Amino acid sequence: MKKLTLPVLALMTMVTSCQKSEPLHSGITKANMDTLVKPGDNFDAYVNGNWSRKTKIPADKAAYGAFDMLLDKSEKDVKEIIQAAAKSNSSAGSEEQKIGDFYASFMDRKGRDAKGLSPIQPEWAKIDALKDNEQLAAYLGAANREGTRAPFGVFVNTDYVDPTKNVIMAWQSGLGLPDRDYYIATAPEMTSIRAAYAQHVEKMLTLAQFPNAKADAQTIVALETALANIHVRKEDNRDSKKLNNPMTLEALKTLMPNFNMKTYLEKAGMSKEKTVVIAQPSYMKSLDALIKATPIATWKTYLKWTVLDGAAGYLTTALDNQNFEFYGKVLNGTEKQRDDWKRAVQTVSGGLGEMIGKLYVEKHFSPEAKERMTVMVKNLLKAYAESIQKLDWMSATTKKEALKKVDKFMIKIGYPDKWRDYSSLTIAKNDLYGNLQRCAAYEYQRNLDKLGKPVDRTEWGMTPQTVNAYYNPSLNEIVFPAAILQPPFFDMNADDAVNYGGIGAVIGHEIGHGFDDEGSTFDGDGKLRNWWTPADLAAFKKKTGALVAQYNSFEALPKLFVNGQYTLGENIGDLGGLSIAIKAYKMSLDGKEAPKMDGFTGIQRVFLGWGQVWLDKSRPEAIRSQIAADPHSPAKFRINGVVRNIPEFYEAFNVKPGDSLYLAPNQRVKIW
Repeated sequence: MKKLTLPVLALMTMVTSCQKSEPLHSGITKANMDTLVKPGDNFDAYVNGNWSRKTKIPADKAAYGAFDMLLDKSEKDVKEIIQAAAKSNSSAGSEEQKIGDFYASFMDRKGRDAKGLSPIQPEWAKIDALKDNEQLAAYLGAANREGTRAPFGVFVNTDYVDPTKNVIMAWQSGLGLPDRDYYIATAPEMTSIRAAYAQHVEKMLTLAQFPNAKADAQTIVALETALANIHVRKEDNRDSKKLNNPMTLEALKTLMPNFNMKTYLEKAGMSKEKTVVIAQPSYMKSLDALIKATPIATWKTYLKWTVLDGAAGYLTTALDNQNFEFYGKVLNGTEKQRDDWKRAVQTVSGGLGEMIGKLYVEKHFSPEAKERMTVMVKNLLKAYAESIQKLDWMSATTKKEALKKVDKFMIKIGYPDKWRDYSSLTIAKNDLYGNLQRCAAYEYQRNLDKLGKPVDRTEWGMTPQTVNAYYNPSLNEIVFPAAILQPPFFDMNADDAVNYGGIGAVIGHEIGHGFDDEGSTFDGDGKLRNWWTPADLAAFKKKTGALVAQYNSFEALPKLFVNGQYTLGENIGDLGGLSIAIKAYKMSLDGKEAPKMDGFTGIQRVFLGWGQVWLDKSRPEAIRSQIAADPHSPAKFRINGVVRNIPEFYEAFNVKPGDSLYLAPNQRVKIW
């Protein structure tokens, strides 16, 4: 939203229903609906209008909706786990000690204020000692271990061509604002944000006692702007073929003659690697020239800022507050900082993810939920296979490859089969910054240890307590953490229809990523290769181009439109996800008529379930940030932009020409 293998023959068998024998409720929250709105004019308002009208976005949120409600619940559940651990009086080195002390270190405001800037002074001293670009390369390699923001970073990744092995990939970075467009866009709102950012940097440097805060802030913003100008556009970074550029160290000397990549990799702990996958070669080439042209003093000022910026939320209250003033209020319109306990839960859950996850699953995820979810996933995969077989725009040759891919999807539900070992990680009660450093070092080393070894297909990229889901093209896997498998996405006590519209469409969405503009460039084994005939690929691009045009026309704010190209993958996932969920629901009925519940037919409830999971209100600032840097369309368009393309919507809600969402049949996009 980052197993079982189904044989090809199973894709053709009868779909098993996941209905339960006891009475079930509809799962529709009728109180949220505004039935005075015609579904064909604004389906979002029809499903969620009453809730939207009555609900005020909480002061500590930039947006509020179904995801946020579930996140709030997950946070409270994890808080109980943490507090129980803290009260256990466990021995040093135990999981309970680590969980409880990590939480306490975040909550210790008085101690953090007393320490002031001392936690980052050692890092600043390293930066102050830099004398030339050779030492700069060495420092950047070492900083890669810390997770400090730098002009580029290197990380362990699955090889695009051989998904059984791990490689290292270099990726552009270095910006304090979310995307390059923030630095170069000419819209008045972006100009205003840039000015506010410069003021923010100056205020932060002043709090950190920089003697020339104003001039240093100007230096920092100017260098970030120079980096932004050579960044590859986010739209282009969606093309995996363009990202796959393995280069030897000798070739890198030609690309970056002024930067010592060998020294960088040695300090990054990757000295044995002879090849680096350069995601954005044009950026690295321009960066090499920028490094040569930029005085070392400028780099030192910039790097001290990135250390301060990255640590701001974990140092003094004054720095934390100023950090929120810009990133919370200016960028996202959030009125109030989140409570410390919520931020502490998020921090501990991030650093000790699977340690927390194991306890979360024991308490909050049932075997029955996993079993029912597994049935739904299999049903969605079968429906996808049947839909592919019936496509009128795809040849038999490409269909064969697509069906192979469906057959090879790996399914992960709830939690991993094996848990990570945190025994080597030390957590101290009065050392928040040190705890964060040690967690970063643990995670970095865990990833380094993958080099030279086969890819671990059992690994998870999200924790069980995460309210989300993902598809990984290199492993061809779909992953659904336990925390998302709750109402309104998944309700064990609800009729199947609303669950197919909720978690069923989410399942379909993640499967759909395997066949979106990015995922479709990988085969069923996770290998980057073209498995399409030229004619089928042209037909696919024609259909996706029509979807891009539709979303480009959606006005999120006055004169601010959705970026149809950047959001294409997610929009394909949404459209295919709901379309296939409807198909899977029909198959699950096994020829029987769906019951009418709360006055709605089964198919109507599938659509209502889809609308419910995208229940959302967002502040204008948050919408602007989303359009600029998030590949997902705003929630309103995830509802209205999808349903208008699905034929069943017209029949279910009697949508006619003249209704706002009406599209003539030849204008509706059907891909999968």
